[in-house]
Amino acid sequence: MGSLVADSWYNRDIFKPYPELLVFLTIATGFLIGRIHYRTIAVGSVTGCLIMGLILGQTKVEITGPLKSFFFILFLFALGYKVGPQFFRGLKKDGLPQVYLSLIVCVSGLAVTWLIAKAVGYGPGLSAGLLAGGLTQSAVIGVSQQAIGTLPGYSPQQITAEQNLVPVAYSVGYVIATVLAAITVATIMPKFLKQDLAEESRKLAKEMAVPSDDPDLGTGYYEVVQRTFAIANSAFAGQTVQEFEDAAKAAGRRLYLTNVLHHGVQLEHDANYQKHVLLVGDTVALSGLRDSVVDYDPERMIGPEVDSVALLDYDTEHLHVIANKDGRAIGRTVADLRREPEMVGIFIEKMYRAGFPFPYRLSTEVERGDTLVITGPKRLTRGAAETIGKAVPTSYATDMMYVAAGVFLGALIGIPALTLGGVPVALSTSGGALIMGLVFGWFRAKYPTYGNVPPGAQWFMDTFGLCAFVAIVGINAAPSFVDGLKKAGIGIVLWSALVCLIPLVIGFVVGHYWMKMRTPLLMAALAGAETTTAAFGAVNEAAKSSLPTLGYTVPYAVSNVLLTIWGSVIVLLNH
Repeated sequence: MGSLVADSWYNRDIFKPYPELLVFLTIATGFLIGRIHYRTIAVGSVTGCLIMGLILGQTKVEITGPLKSFFFILFLFALGYKVGPQFFRGLKKDGLPQVYLSLIVCVSGLAVTWLIAKAVGYGPGLSAGLLAGGLTQSAVIGVSQQAIGTLPGYSPQQITAEQNLVPVAYSVGYVIATVLAAITVATIMPKFLKQDLAEESRKLAKEMAVPSDDPDLGTGYYEVVQRTFAIANSAFAGQTVQEFEDAAKAAGRRLYLTNVLHHGVQLEHDANYQKHVLLVGDTVALSGLRDSVVDYDPERMIGPEVDSVALLDYDTEHLHVIANKDGRAIGRTVADLRREPEMVGIFIEKMYRAGFPFPYRLSTEVERGDTLVITGPKRLTRGAAETIGKAVPTSYATDMMYVAAGVFLGALIGIPALTLGGVPVALSTSGGALIMGLVFGWFRAKYPTYGNVPPGAQWFMDTFGLCAFVAIVGINAAPSFVDGLKKAGIGIVLWSALVCLIPLVIGFVVGHYWMKMRTPLLMAALAGAETTTAAFGAVNEAAKSSLPTLGYTVPYAVSNVLLTIWGSVIVLLNH
């Protein structure tokens, strides 16, 4: 029995009746390969799945049916949903310089690829793979393969052969470009300018009043303080908690009584808490801004200060709040917002803009759709949330109606085609899904009560969808991989390096000498313009700060869209 099992495995017969098992094995081993990394440079799960697909695909098991297209369309919709808010934000005035930089890098990348492909005689398959690998944009694989499938004058065998050449060139070029891009933007370019990214980031952070990211550094000054006092002043007693807080507000002080100990029993934070009449002998926990506490002089106004761990410990609430027209935050700076009476005792932990972590500063103006993560005493967070906009409860349920409708509508608008020079030109179902993802993602940012797709679901559709797609691509292309690599030649290494580096150099010259962009932001913008996550990670590591994120998000969003479209364009230019 054991020999039969071994013989069946050796002859690869197990995968022929059950090809889905080969897909899962490819994904599992691909993710394992993707964990191999050096510092911030990693093979990545997508490339890992492609490599393992090319290896395990030597079983010559073909994956047919709509499975490949299903995963790819789902990936592109998720990609559009994720970057949509940032993409449209980039079209505003303050984001236009970064959009221009992305356009320059993307257009020059397309031009360099086309010139090299023409010079060395690459067809549509190798040209598209060169573009996908050299500019590290995996989505080009699927879009270009769809475009190749519509080329006139090609036999089914020729179409399949050209489609299989796309992952061949990509698999070589991606690794080369990832390493080169990371080294170039994180090390070579800053050294050329004789600048240190960490030092430049510290200078910029100081100018922009951005808090330090160094976990070993902090500040000894606490703006919000909490202290406990035993009530001994009869003039203070006799008022309710609400009356005290209202009087403090009227006097321009930001003070709250976060806890009360009455007859040795700590009061519950229920509907009656603020109606409690304070008595001599009660102990209260006073919370507020340091300057308000000092100005109030609580030991004189209330009574002696005491130590009470119980009163200083209270339930807090953690809320995600979307800035919208119902609040008072839009157009105001973080500093202004923190001065609102309802924000006393409330901390702004994080800020997200268009789905990306945003290193805010005191002078940052809150925009519609921004998400502020606040924390504080439970009875105070609701008022703070209303000041900002709308609190969005944490939900792990995906609005599948929203997702499915978006994919369906996007695919529908992608089907119609025009004819250009005898070649049908269309968005394709995948391109339509990307466009509709952008729109649906933007709509979600504007109206956050609709279309919830939590991060876990986004990851599954985005990362897993793409990995499953490239795994199937690798499996189907494996039998012709060796012949394809011979056809591409060793020159594919050099050409991939040129496709990666020339647009970066052009973008660097324009960004530094013409746009006068600060170095940390420029390096991150260049990484975003080539959608190279590893390069962005290397920039953040060299900068010892998340500040470069301010330069990364808009170029990343714009280039994801443009480079994906380039997958069809390069095929039309080189057929």
